[in-house]
Amino acid sequence: MTGQLTTGIATLCHEIVTRVSSDAGQQVRQISNRLHDPLRVAIAGRLKAGKSTLVNAMIGRRVAPTAAGECTRVVTRFRYGPADRIDVVTRDGERHSLPLDEDGMVPGRLGVPATRIAYVDVALTTDRLRDLTVVDTPGLASTDTAGSARAEAAVGIDDDSADEVAAAEAVVYVFTQAVRADDVRALEAFHTASARLATSPINAIGVLGKIDTLVGGAGDPWPVAEPLARQQAGLLLRTVGDVVPVAGLIAETTTAGRLTGADRDALAALAALPAADLQILLLSADLFRTRPAPIGPDQRERLLIRLDLYGIGYACALLTDQPRLGTGELVRRLNAASGLDRLTATVDQTFRWRSDAIKAGWALTRLERLASFDQRSRSVIRDAVEEALRDPAYHRLRLLDAAQRAATGTVPLPPEWEQELIRLATSDDPRWILRLPEADAGELATAAVRAAGRWRAYAVDGAGPAQARLAHVAHRGYQLLAQEVRQCRT
Repeated sequence: MTGQLTTGIATLCHEIVTRVSSDAGQQVRQISNRLHDPLRVAIAGRLKAGKSTLVNAMIGRRVAPTAAGECTRVVTRFRYGPADRIDVVTRDGERHSLPLDEDGMVPGRLGVPATRIAYVDVALTTDRLRDLTVVDTPGLASTDTAGSARAEAAVGIDDDSADEVAAAEAVVYVFTQAVRADDVRALEAFHTASARLATSPINAIGVLGKIDTLVGGAGDPWPVAEPLARQQAGLLLRTVGDVVPVAGLIAETTTAGRLTGADRDALAALAALPAADLQILLLSADLFRTRPAPIGPDQRERLLIRLDLYGIGYACALLTDQPRLGTGELVRRLNAASGLDRLTATVDQTFRWRSDAIKAGWALTRLERLASFDQRSRSVIRDAVEEALRDPAYHRLRLLDAAQRAATGTVPLPPEWEQELIRLATSDDPRWILRLPEADAGELATAAVRAAGRWRAYAVDGAGPAQARLAHVAHRGYQLLAQEVRQCRT
């Protein structure tokens, strides 16, 4: 699973592996091997933020336990495999195989003390994991400091587990309510415990989870969730590319096929109640459990577990309006109301479409980190990276470095220039880069030349030294884009 950029980095690794120290050579091989794997995305967030529920929704199967237990205190990796399989990987490299439990989930007890576990490796025959590996991390506790020892204790990630988390090339941060100071400290703890995974708006998104808890009872959370997500996106401008609101429980239930025909009939019976009676019933979970209703207590509890009050109320409204609505269509509409479609589209745009650039950027970061720690191999690695960046065929690697610096605020650019640089660095689609979806090749080439001129003018007039360096990289990128468009035209 490689593109032009990752192929170039893999070639670079192959060329230098025998020219560096033996320890460095082993790490270079590991970096090269990772380039051929699916993009790895870590799911991070505070305790009880709904991370595992979101993981299940993204995978399309309820396999990650959501209740506190042994498996929620260790890193769990979900990847594609030819058969369902669980391996508990210990610090000494041993693998202990386990079956899924009777509900098809990772068992609550892993058979190995958590202190000995490096990570849990879960292979699933799920198409959604063919090009995306999902890493479920332990919940981040609130911390007062970002010190390494305190962070590891709070996050529950030791050195071995941290290696597994740090291997992720992208991150999804899960929040509930509003971003608070201790949320930010918890994220800093995650960075510390995961070897400071380099995240930016290029390879990180945020999720405002559990939006169905933002308002009381079965009230509509979306009028609150949308502006709150925008506010969070503003607070995390230099950390994530977007913040997406999601009702995770509804998303998990609908994607994992947990709503049955019997559930639909129970919801229809509730929908047939007088509006005033149903409104009282949906004011709180206690009232829903105890007030007189046409369905029994077991069925009510089942609906609460799968949909909570907002999902129940939304389903009842649909069935009141269309009493003959079938189970399949009800599930489809509930799924649409969960916000999962927008999250999936954001993941596709931010991660899958940028996979080649993200993985190449991750590999470059790891090589540069290796060079800084291994003095004997430093010059070999840095010279090889610099030579690769000079190759016009891999100019996007230099673009990616420039975009990372701009996106993280290391080198500030005007917002519209920053977004333009990110598009140029992370895509090979000239229509998307230039925001001209209907343009022909001639129009695209002309637009690319004009963009190159704008960046050159910015570099020589109005930019500081650091901004000018980025502007020259962008100028060259647009020149090459114009050449590519013209070649395709002929």
